[in-house]
Amino acid sequence: MVRARQSEREQMTTPESVTQLGEASGSAITPGRDARWAVAAELMPSADVWFARRIVEDFSPPHSSPADHRSVQAANRDQVLAFIDEHHDALHRSCLTGHLTGSAWVVDHNAERGLILHHAKIQRWLQPGGHADGDANLAGVALNEATEETGIDGLEVWTAPIDIDIHLFVNRKSAEADHFHFDVRFLVRAPRGAVFVGNHESEALRWVDDAGLCDPELGLDASTVRLAECAFALARGDAVRQLG
Repeated sequence: MVRARQSEREQMTTPESVTQLGEASGSAITPGRDARWAVAAELMPSADVWFARRIVEDFSPPHSSPADHRSVQAANRDQVLAFIDEHHDALHRSCLTGHLTGSAWVVDHNAERGLILHHAKIQRWLQPGGHADGDANLAGVALNEATEETGIDGLEVWTAPIDIDIHLFVNRKSAEADHFHFDVRFLVRAPRGAVFVGNHESEALRWVDDAGLCDPELGLDASTVRLAECAFALARGDAVRQLG
């Protein structure tokens, strides 16, 4: 890993200025703090990788999760922080080793089901998500990707991440080099009566309930199941419902 040059590090925002940065851009949401439901208009983009780092740094594995989930999530958080510290361009696809992504587990309004898509490139059932492409506000990234990939208007995101994952991206339909996605994941909620549409990135979409997470025909991997379980637990919790 190539460490960012000192001059580049000095251009990063300091921890103390993250809140000021949000205030200046019109966002009242501090990374990883004051978690609440938000719509896209409330999530101002940021080009500063420190903003993303703060989101990851403030992530705490849910106490309600099994011990093995918490252990994996904590280890992933620490690895993502180390990656950001080593790669000043972690928000961009030009970082060929890997880059930051944001993804979402989209639940229906009653949190009874989650939405998955059959990814056209990867040829697997996955949650919506995609590249940061320079935007450090990863909650906004996840919400935008969910909106684009599901076609559902009126989605809202819980602004604190609920899971972190690191996985190797293998594009089965092109010569694109394999690389890592450092994926920061969020809970997204659909409005009542939402109907998905989808786009070119998926071949199919479907709702799944708790039992469907283990359906062998879907073949959801362990990290996707972990994300879904964390999302369902949070979305069905009293605190989140009261804020809804």
